[in-house]
Amino acid sequence: MKLLLAALLSGLGLAWGWDVYNAVPSDAHPWWVARQELLYLSGVLAIGLMSLATYLASRPVWLETPLGGMDRVYRTHKWAGILGGSFAILHWLVEMSDDILKSSIGRSGRVPKEQFGNVLDRLRDLAEDLGEWGFYIVIALIVLTLWQRFPYRPWRFLHRAMPVIYLALAFHAVLLAPPDYWTQPLGLLLAPLVAAGCYGALRALLANIGRERRVSGKVAEIEPLGSDLLRVRCQLDADWPGHRAGQFALVTFDESEGPHPFTIASADRGDGSIDFCIKALGDYTRRLRATLAVGAPLTVEGPYGRFDLARRRAQARQLWVAGGIGVTPFLAWLEAQRKAAEPVQAELHYCTRDRSNDPLVDRLQALCAGLPGIRLQIHGAAQGETLDATRLLAGGETKADVWFCGPAGLGQALRQGLHGAGLRFHQEAFQMR
Repeated sequence: MKLLLAALLSGLGLAWGWDVYNAVPSDAHPWWVARQELLYLSGVLAIGLMSLATYLASRPVWLETPLGGMDRVYRTHKWAGILGGSFAILHWLVEMSDDILKSSIGRSGRVPKEQFGNVLDRLRDLAEDLGEWGFYIVIALIVLTLWQRFPYRPWRFLHRAMPVIYLALAFHAVLLAPPDYWTQPLGLLLAPLVAAGCYGALRALLANIGRERRVSGKVAEIEPLGSDLLRVRCQLDADWPGHRAGQFALVTFDESEGPHPFTIASADRGDGSIDFCIKALGDYTRRLRATLAVGAPLTVEGPYGRFDLARRRAQARQLWVAGGIGVTPFLAWLEAQRKAAEPVQAELHYCTRDRSNDPLVDRLQALCAGLPGIRLQIHGAAQGETLDATRLLAGGETKADVWFCGPAGLGQALRQGLHGAGLRFHQEAFQMR
């Protein structure tokens, strides 16, 4: 993610610098010229990042391999949008700085305004107005995205307006960019970016994102596990392509609610049946116990993700770490290992609040019972059993793969504790907002 965003920012910045370097000298005051170029640079970076964010929202499967999974595609989408919005704020602040310059150095040294004729000038005025209103809405969406306490459902409703807002901002950028950009390296970068962003926006407006990967089915079985956990077995139509243990899918139980991502908690059985373990973490998942019924229709889109044991290194010690509901991909892994010709040797660490009252502990122990190569360790916080990097590395081997799925705080603590140990740390960035 960081490499892609850095490459995009560097490429756009260098292309903008090339245009500035080759620009015809102006008689305008240097401060007015600097303001104009900073206005252009901030606008270029804003629309470039927003174009990337809008394209990534279309869930391009071909990017799963280079980015490491659809969870990371969405994380890149999120931060591209946030960075794009930040540069949009800078763009707006630079635009508002003209009053400061007028009062300090006067109007006489301003950069001359280009004239294109009545029709194009009116379109440019419209683009300027659309850009201003689009900016205000984008800022509101960024604030609500970062404010995690804001309810998901109204956020999702507001987020649906983003494709329209993006198209307005793209119109603003294309009409107000200097014409010579489109014959410079900057245009060679901007044009495909804006085209990709428009493609993503139109797919969203037509509601066909992921349509080719959607499969219908029904709820086959519902099993309450404790007070806040639900196991749901789904029977999917024959179009389901199967999945690899560790992948996730976007599940729609209620069309008005839309799809939600859940990790598949079972191995591929070859009969179209898959399990989900759903924890009551929000308003929607809390309502499922009361609203979901056997036989209810559903839609599953996927599978997605690269949390795949096939990516492990040969001869590397395998350390699997699950926290809470993050155990779901490991349930699928264990089920798959029971059918594997050569089961993997691994240590599975399960971190839970209270091991004595966790309904998944029995399930884990049953799955591991037939797998002598899996060493299961349960860490119950209520029992004073916490997991840290020192305990995880008790085996002493330096070549190890750590696979983590669970709370971000625990993952960050382990990653920091393992820093410099020469390990590979695989972590699902399972956050779609």
